[in-house]
Amino acid sequence: MESLFRLADHEDFFSRRCIWVNGPVIVGAGPSGLATAACLREQGVPFVVLERAECIASLWQKRTYDRLKLHLPKQFCQLPKLPFPEDFPEYPTKKQFIDYLESYAKRFEINPRFNECVQSARYDETSGLWRVKTAEAEYICRWLVVATGENAECVTPDIEGLAEFSGEVIHVCDYKSGEKFKGKKVLVVGCGNSGMEVSLDLCNHNASPSIVCRSSVHVLPREILGKSTFELAVLLMKWLPLWLVDKLLLIFAWLVLGNIEKYGLKRPATGPLEYKNTMGKTPVLDIGALEKIRSGDIKVVPGIKRLSRGQVELGNGEKLDVDSVVLATGYRSNVPSWLQEGEFFSKNGFPKAPFPHGWKGNAGLYAVGFTRRGLSGASSDAMRIAQDIGQAWKEDTKQKKQTTACHRRCISQF
Repeated sequence: MESLFRLADHEDFFSRRCIWVNGPVIVGAGPSGLATAACLREQGVPFVVLERAECIASLWQKRTYDRLKLHLPKQFCQLPKLPFPEDFPEYPTKKQFIDYLESYAKRFEINPRFNECVQSARYDETSGLWRVKTAEAEYICRWLVVATGENAECVTPDIEGLAEFSGEVIHVCDYKSGEKFKGKKVLVVGCGNSGMEVSLDLCNHNASPSIVCRSSVHVLPREILGKSTFELAVLLMKWLPLWLVDKLLLIFAWLVLGNIEKYGLKRPATGPLEYKNTMGKTPVLDIGALEKIRSGDIKVVPGIKRLSRGQVELGNGEKLDVDSVVLATGYRSNVPSWLQEGEFFSKNGFPKAPFPHGWKGNAGLYAVGFTRRGLSGASSDAMRIAQDIGQAWKEDTKQKKQTTACHRRCISQF
């Protein structure tokens, strides 16, 4: 513990409690953080989970719309060591998924420290330990697991005239239901899965949505001949190269959905799986929005030039009257705002190494939930991380128990 004397910055020497964690600190109590914690529990490794919100899975609990269901079959979304209940449908609802995560945390005795927003984390080369600072405390640990995920912060586009628009403007994270938009003309900016589903929900509540499709997008049927499109792709990838699987998926999509380009939905030049791997953009799995586009209930429009008080001017010069705007413009990683590290993570907040090598950095740094492969990718990362830390912890940490109290009232967590 003698080296811990050097860990305190002079200016906040007495301002924070110093807490020694005899195991990893996991930043984030979403599905990725919970999966890692559960796998560590199975390894017998102690841990601390820090969560900035007051609940687990805050993205799911606070920033998702009411009609949301898992887009993939439940077997591809379950976390390690605990399958979904058998009576859950193939595509669990938002509430069912949250209930599953709550039971998951209870089953593996995961008790995050809520309302603990990490302000900074950096590796101290002198001591060989990580310093993780929140407003009230500084956590000292040998391993740091970044589990804040791909969707930590909302992305708000810079649209000319947005501040002057007279109607309501909300990000999709604040959208719950189309009920309050009944009879209104709503511009949905973004044609990913969220944009498409929100547009469908608006239609079902008798609103008139227009969806902005500024760039190309892959739209696939959620199921092909009664089988999940994702499951079919996984099966084909076992036997065929990616380029051929992409071609087959596009053929199936054309047979089921027809030619979507005549409705203003232009497909990318590369196939859906390659586009996902290279650009990080998930194909839209259609659950009914395309039918509303065909009927004209959802209008597809090109990019926005500017907004005025009650209108939007499109890139083609057309003007539309608009009552409200929903920004389905996605999310981004917030890792660069708090992690003081430049080798493992890139400026966009994702690991530099491509899948499947982006889970482990240097000096005890790990990342989970950044694979762009959904919950199955997070689960895979979590198991690797727990096994790696578990091996090191069993070999080394038990032999070097930190029992001496440090000068800054360093509290041993375990």
